[in-house]
Amino acid sequence: MSDQYNYDKRGVSATKDEVHKAIEGLDKGLFEKAFCKILPDFVAGSAEHCNLMHADTAGTKTSLAYMYWKETGDLSVWRGIAQDAIVMNLDDMACVGCLDDIVLSSTIGRNKNLISGDVIKEIIQYTAQFVKEMKELGVNIHLAGGETADVGDIVRTIDVGYTAFARMKRSDLVINDIKHGNVIVSLSSSGTASYETEYNGGMGSNGLTSARHDVFDKEYLDKYPDSSDPNTPAEVKFVGSKKLTDTVNIDGKDITIGKLVLSPTRTYLPVMQKIFAALSGKIDGIIHCTGGGQTKVVKFIDKVKVIKDNMFNVPPLFELIQKESGTGWKEMYQVFNMGQRMEFYVEEQYAQQIIDISNSFNIDAKIIGRVEKAPKAEVEITTAHGTFNYFN
Repeated sequence: MSDQYNYDKRGVSATKDEVHKAIEGLDKGLFEKAFCKILPDFVAGSAEHCNLMHADTAGTKTSLAYMYWKETGDLSVWRGIAQDAIVMNLDDMACVGCLDDIVLSSTIGRNKNLISGDVIKEIIQYTAQFVKEMKELGVNIHLAGGETADVGDIVRTIDVGYTAFARMKRSDLVINDIKHGNVIVSLSSSGTASYETEYNGGMGSNGLTSARHDVFDKEYLDKYPDSSDPNTPAEVKFVGSKKLTDTVNIDGKDITIGKLVLSPTRTYLPVMQKIFAALSGKIDGIIHCTGGGQTKVVKFIDKVKVIKDNMFNVPPLFELIQKESGTGWKEMYQVFNMGQRMEFYVEEQYAQQIIDISNSFNIDAKIIGRVEKAPKAEVEITTAHGTFNYFN
């Protein structure tokens, strides 16, 4: 069964072609190559400032959290869901230089028959805790409330999303100008950062539909029918061999596979604050490797080839997903971040400073590649499993 067949049958897409087609021709904001849409300063009308507003969710990761919670009674997995939805906003906005004084508002829709008040309490209270922890690390986030609605007719379990707003100086913006001669410094998404309390598998919040169905056993199809779309053919649902509570040993510690896949999306804001302070005006581009995985950058380049030929070793989580699913390695790098989720495009002389700052937070970082001239936008990824080419 082909990877594309599975994606189509599950109603997901690694490339979001239909979404990109739908927004084709819409206003792209003040700077077309900016990672986030940047708007004029409607708040105060200052020509020296700009506004950013961003929205994102934890996606179908909530469905896996529902299954794990029902299976184990562990409410703490919902904390990670709150973090996932928040960080998918924060780290996108960080790619244009927005690192502080961010306003957050939540939108939570639940099926009250399946999701108890304890779950809502866990999500909301952890949101406040996450904001407090970020403040201690120098990142100021302001909570503006939100909406929590019981919408069981349209939401099978729960949907958790956040909208973020910020106002910043245009002089502090990073607008992608990725060019010939840049090197690529990538920050690892797995391991345990100094501000994390347990091992992070590096999943982020992308590729969860594929991971959930490809890794976990068919028993969950009958056990938790509300965890998947009834319109999806049974032949592509829960086709893996693993139980949620099966364990893998990583660095001498047993971790359940359910929690490994549910690892909260790591924020890089504390690291990026120090990088920006050290290298203000010297960063040519920043890419958050979310939807599109390691090929994300192809949307933000023109007439250059991004060559990634010194990648990190694939972390255990992604090896597990590939083994269980049989997905080709080319597709793996397009669907998942593969253990490296934030990348900086700079002149080589600045690379070591980024690496040293990242290492000071116990996050691995290294030069994974370079940028060369080319007739059109292209990404080339060389791994132990082959060389793969992707075009816009």
